[in-house]
Amino acid sequence: MDAKVDPQTSTASEVRRPKVNPLLKLVLEMGPLVAFFITNSKFGIFPATGVLMACVVAALIVSYVLTKHWPIMPVVTCVAVLFFGGLTFFFHDDLFIKLKPTIVNALFGSVLLGALYMGKPLLPIVLDSVMNLTEEGWKKLTLRWGIFFFVLAILNEIVWRTQTTDFWVSFKTFGIMPLTVVFALSQVGLIMKHELKEEEAAKAPEHF
Repeated sequence: MDAKVDPQTSTASEVRRPKVNPLLKLVLEMGPLVAFFITNSKFGIFPATGVLMACVVAALIVSYVLTKHWPIMPVVTCVAVLFFGGLTFFFHDDLFIKLKPTIVNALFGSVLLGALYMGKPLLPIVLDSVMNLTEEGWKKLTLRWGIFFFVLAILNEIVWRTQTTDFWVSFKTFGIMPLTVVFALSQVGLIMKHELKEEEAAKAPEHF
């Protein structure tokens, strides 16, 4: 006889939405940036901006088709790319596409730290996370990610203001992602320390 799940005792961890294969997820994240880099190297920043706009939309659609879910960060990034890309073409000024990473990262940092100050750590929503951590763990991780997003915003400002457009494109493509991966890996110790077991996660209060 098949075991039946009591809806009163089942948890969100038992009903998980489909997740994108990690390798495919990396392709969806890096693909638009690589296309941006290649197009810029051959045709310049304005054609590259158009390619980036098309690719982020395509990547977001593929992600939704696979998961039936709109992930927060890619959605915000897509909207920002379309908005600042549109301004770049309208004013024929690459300043706007260069400002996009600064504004988006500052926005994520402000949302995370502001919500944390209000007692609502939103990191699981922003990062589309399915981890189960203690309340203390979420607060510490949220604080670190919030600060990290501001660091990325500052780095972007320094690079585009002091370097050539080609250098900035290279930094955006091959600098920001590796920095983010290294930072995420550096948080593994904190995550393991504060990770809840399935039984503990089922009893934990819902914060989000």
